[in-house]
Amino acid sequence: MKWLNKITQIFKIKDLRQKILFVLFILVVFRIVANIPVPGIDIERLSQFFSNNQLFGLLNIFTGGAMSNLSISMLGLGPYITATIIMQLLTMIFPSLEAIYKEEGEAGRQKFNQYGRMLTVPLAVLQSYGMLTLLSRQGILDSLSALQWITSITVITAGAVFLMWLGEMISEKGIGNGVSLLIFAGIISSVPMSIRELAVTYDVSKIPSYLAFFAVALVITAAVVVITEGRRNIPVSYAKRIRGNKVYGGVSTYLPLNVNPAGVIPIIFALSIMLFPGMVAGFLSASSIGWLARISQIVSGLFEDPWFYGITYFALVVLFTYFYTAVTFDPNNVSNNLQKMGGFIPGIRPGKPTAAFLYFILNRVLLFGAISLGLIAVLPSIIQGATGITAFGFAIGGTALLIVVSVVLDTIRQVNSQLTMRDYEGF
Repeated sequence: MKWLNKITQIFKIKDLRQKILFVLFILVVFRIVANIPVPGIDIERLSQFFSNNQLFGLLNIFTGGAMSNLSISMLGLGPYITATIIMQLLTMIFPSLEAIYKEEGEAGRQKFNQYGRMLTVPLAVLQSYGMLTLLSRQGILDSLSALQWITSITVITAGAVFLMWLGEMISEKGIGNGVSLLIFAGIISSVPMSIRELAVTYDVSKIPSYLAFFAVALVITAAVVVITEGRRNIPVSYAKRIRGNKVYGGVSTYLPLNVNPAGVIPIIFALSIMLFPGMVAGFLSASSIGWLARISQIVSGLFEDPWFYGITYFALVVLFTYFYTAVTFDPNNVSNNLQKMGGFIPGIRPGKPTAAFLYFILNRVLLFGAISLGLIAVLPSIIQGATGITAFGFAIGGTALLIVVSVVLDTIRQVNSQLTMRDYEGF
């Protein structure tokens, strides 16, 4: 069989085999860290808190249960992702930072990434303090002394920085995107527990609902594959150039524009942004200042409302799809590079007209991709409300399923490119 032959081929290539084994080793380390708890927890109340809170329940899945275990890696990659978002936003405010990111090449990107790593530490301190305070006020965490507060915050911050380091190690020495793979591992690790929970709460009368839910899961999987693999190919031709006795160019190819060039990043960004208001509101809800406590309770109530949660989630996913694409794909640069290499789009003049044409096509393709991504993210919440099935819903929800399928497709694509490269070397 073709897939079996490909697996055999992967493990025959020493470099590729080492990369895959390295990724598996890092994922095992991640799972061990996710099960080392911070002491002094009321497990029963902690479990009830995460089952009643939709946003924290979803974030708990992305950390592989580390948050519900109150482990040293309970923040997951949240601080690192938030730092990345802030740095990307700052490029739109400070031209000097944008120049570092876009114009200074690889050295500039490394410097930019280093700023993001440095920003991760204070964000992790702030988030760990906010989360511990929230859990303490809910009666989930025992009262802590000043030394215990400092120790817990330090340990949790170190756990967040350690996960950031693991993710970058995977990106540098392994296969695939490290951050996405760690989130993927967290989602997959929760599936066996969800299946067990579904088996315990099994109800014969809900068989039609179960079948409907799994049918929707298959439809979502197919939609994710179509959107992830969908492309708009723009034809590109290269003029003939004669150098000495040789003729260069004169060929036609195409420039592929993905329907969703941002991948799963908008989903991760949206969840990171949505975490803050709920956490801050929970932190301030017990404030002695009356008006502040009332506002905090209203905000907490809004984020627990499924309609507000769904609409906000959808809007943020669409917004971040456009934002991330604007940061990573610049039609002006593409147009300039085509012009330098003697390439042109048939019927479009090189230079600014080509950039304007690329903007025109990209905005229309991206509109479909962004709306589709948002609908896939919120559709399972609608299905859960209609069928009443929640035990298996979070683990195979649209957001989780979207990330799992996208990460698998991206990893397979990278493995195939490595195999193709080896084939050319052998030839």
